[in-house]
Amino acid sequence: MPQLRLNVKLLEATQNPVTILYCAYRQCYSAEYAVDLLMEDFKKQEEFVKKMAESGHESPLEHVKFTFAVEGVSRVLTHQLVRHRIASYSQQSQRYVKETDFDFIVPPSIETDGELKDKFIETMSKIQTGYNEMLKALIEKGRTKEEANEDARFVLPQAIETKIVVTMNCRELLHFYQERCCARAQWEIRDMAWKMLLICRDHLPAVFGNAGAKCISLGYCPEGERFTCGAYPLKEKVLKRKHAAIKR
Repeated sequence: MPQLRLNVKLLEATQNPVTILYCAYRQCYSAEYAVDLLMEDFKKQEEFVKKMAESGHESPLEHVKFTFAVEGVSRVLTHQLVRHRIASYSQQSQRYVKETDFDFIVPPSIETDGELKDKFIETMSKIQTGYNEMLKALIEKGRTKEEANEDARFVLPQAIETKIVVTMNCRELLHFYQERCCARAQWEIRDMAWKMLLICRDHLPAVFGNAGAKCISLGYCPEGERFTCGAYPLKEKVLKRKHAAIKR
């Protein structure tokens, strides 16, 4: 029952993303055929795409996608992840994959506290024992291996490690980063979001160069005084300053 760490790898991304986005954006504003609008200067294509993406015109971004392989995450994380619905997911099944020696994720607040960590690991060990005993008993009672797996899994913890393949288009990724790169996001999905974002920035800086938590694009924190991390001024203060400037 080892503890695992987050690992994110890019499996595949749309080839020639800048050119595809350039054609898609240009088609929106031209009566000509998209192929005939293509210019050879890649740098100019990239500059145009960056300008369009920053303008808030997002629908053409759906033509480009990224596929990630993720491991070393808990079911706590994936329960949050699948709430982002404009995406495709393929997750390790607890029905077809036995958990007779499951790995698990330890929250940092518990990892750094020796007493709590010992209690956490002890709890995982007890659950493991209970799961194995239940699995064995179900099989002895005549259940098939798959049937035994699907019923015994009800006792498994959310801390259990899982693996998942995720595909999102650029538009959805920008929204995902706005929500999950925020300091308010749960620590585990925030760590994953930042790893994904760094990969996207390296692969497609014209779109993801300034991506991140929503405060980056807004220029203020929309979370309110109770939840702000302080990196950006509160929305109310920014609007107050703007109103004051208009009156002058």
